[in-house]
Amino acid sequence: MGKVYESIDEKIEQFILNQKMFFVGTAPGSADGHVNVSPKGLDSFRILDDHTVVYADLAGSGIETVAHVRENARIVLMFCAFEGAPNIVRLHGRGEVVEQGHADFDSMRALFGTLTGLRSFIRVNCTRISDSCGYGVPLFEFKQHRTQLVGWSTKKGAAGLKQYLREQNRHSIDGLPGIEVGDDDA
Repeated sequence: MGKVYESIDEKIEQFILNQKMFFVGTAPGSADGHVNVSPKGLDSFRILDDHTVVYADLAGSGIETVAHVRENARIVLMFCAFEGAPNIVRLHGRGEVVEQGHADFDSMRALFGTLTGLRSFIRVNCTRISDSCGYGVPLFEFKQHRTQLVGWSTKKGAAGLKQYLREQNRHSIDGLPGIEVGDDDA
């Protein structure tokens, strides 16, 4: 049924790139902390090589993924087939937060073109690549990506977004450090 792969091969890459959304799972080190699962969409995911992926971390109401990755680097990305043949691909690995000021930030930004609402990137070194049947995943028809995040970010503008990140994304719900926003960051 399921298989573990040595790397992200062409079959896995094609499956991943065909999905319209994916899920990110992280957890704090503390047993009392909150586990987090976040859905991701838009054009926010790239494969860098056969063991490394990156996604654009766009502004949101929480900062759990960034906080958890900063604390312990554990992360899993899950891609489900909601159309066509059933399949689930999981990329387990060690994550890294790449914020403005990081040596790789601009090169990653270039991979995505213009991104409204960008706060950081999450780069993942995949330590386990696997698939499973997905027989229990329902079929859904994709209509379109939502436009609210882009509209909200555009309306806020660079200064408004920076202020929002300062107010809402400095700490996780468990009090872990979140995004760093300096005076010169946009």
